[in-house]
Amino acid sequence: MSKIAVWGLGKMGLPLACILADAGFEVTGIDIDENRVAAINAGENPVPEEPGLSTLLLSALERKCFKAVTTPVEAGIHIVIIPILRTDTKADFSILKNVCTKIAAVLRKGDIVVLESTAPPGTCETFLNPLLETSGLRAGKDFGVAHSPERTMTGTAIADITSKYPKIIGASDSKTRQIVKEVYSKINTKGVVLVKDTKTAEAVKVFEGIYRDVNIALANELALYCEEAGIDVTEVIDTANTQPYCHLHKPGAGVGGHCIPVYPYFIMSEKTPLVRTARKINESMPFHAVDLAEKLLEKRNISFEKAKIMLLGISFRGGVKEERYSPFFIVKDELIQRGVAVYAYDPLYTKEEVESYGIAFSSDFNGIDGIIILTDHEEFTSLDWNHICQAGVKVVVDGRNILDGEYIASLGVEYSGIGRGTHL
Repeated sequence: MSKIAVWGLGKMGLPLACILADAGFEVTGIDIDENRVAAINAGENPVPEEPGLSTLLLSALERKCFKAVTTPVEAGIHIVIIPILRTDTKADFSILKNVCTKIAAVLRKGDIVVLESTAPPGTCETFLNPLLETSGLRAGKDFGVAHSPERTMTGTAIADITSKYPKIIGASDSKTRQIVKEVYSKINTKGVVLVKDTKTAEAVKVFEGIYRDVNIALANELALYCEEAGIDVTEVIDTANTQPYCHLHKPGAGVGGHCIPVYPYFIMSEKTPLVRTARKINESMPFHAVDLAEKLLEKRNISFEKAKIMLLGISFRGGVKEERYSPFFIVKDELIQRGVAVYAYDPLYTKEEVESYGIAFSSDFNGIDGIIILTDHEEFTSLDWNHICQAGVKVVVDGRNILDGEYIASLGVEYSGIGRGTHL
């Protein structure tokens, strides 16, 4: 089964396709974006922030072991790696439904379909299989189904796929499990971990994300306590984590990305009150950042409705141009609703991109009353904060706790991090 079709050439799908091609498989990447497909075939990497991907792509194209198309193709193995997001509080299967319908049209006896997209436990059994069986073939008998969830992050996808973590594999039958194991073993030096079935594999990835969400919520709740108690939460957490059984995460102005804010909703029910509470806490943090800014401005006798606030950071994580579920949007909308004049700057976004969000672009701090840091870009730590504060900035809310709070406060401004009450 040397022919593999990778459905979805996004930030995770394209690296996977190129890695498989580099391992000797004949790979066809399928994506509905005609411009993206044309660019890929021309050797243009649409994910330039992924180290090493451009080299892999050019090599695969030159060796003619990879091509991108917009239409379904026959293949021994179909790997689906498209986003399963959420609409309000439920999983959105619309893209997956479209892809499975197209695979069913080209599915043959003996083929294997692997879902890499993170999905609610039971998705393969109750959603994927019935759609694929419209081909007239039966899952687990005429064709195999496996779930092997991606365990990657933007910016480190190639290393994540090939050498950081073992692959998880759950399958409909033993033959499929073995074949999929052989494929992934060729591209992952950490090997694979086989689990009982697809539902178990689905639960593994969802649980990984929920663990992080709950841990972050705990850190955020402790940060709120520290603000009231006058304790610097960063010092407490760093010290507590010197004990090997303590693994507290970092608090912040919100949780973004296509993973953590989504996965808890995949299993949320009356049986999971802790999961629901954690999500509620994390979703409240962008509003808390706004409240902090308002309180600090009040200390300077500045009316919030007349204030000018600069948001530093659009992307949800430093060094990555990805704004999905970023706290930036909630903070922006809340500030506008409260009558604040909002400006924004992110080194990864153009003036036109910033202004497309309905706010002004600016990298000039003159006339700005307050700053809210929403992304831990390295550039923000190296800004000339003395110059910025001298320009008239009176309030700094460090939503990522990346600054030296004592130093910023010494410049004559009101400073607060998340949970860093000593500087309030």
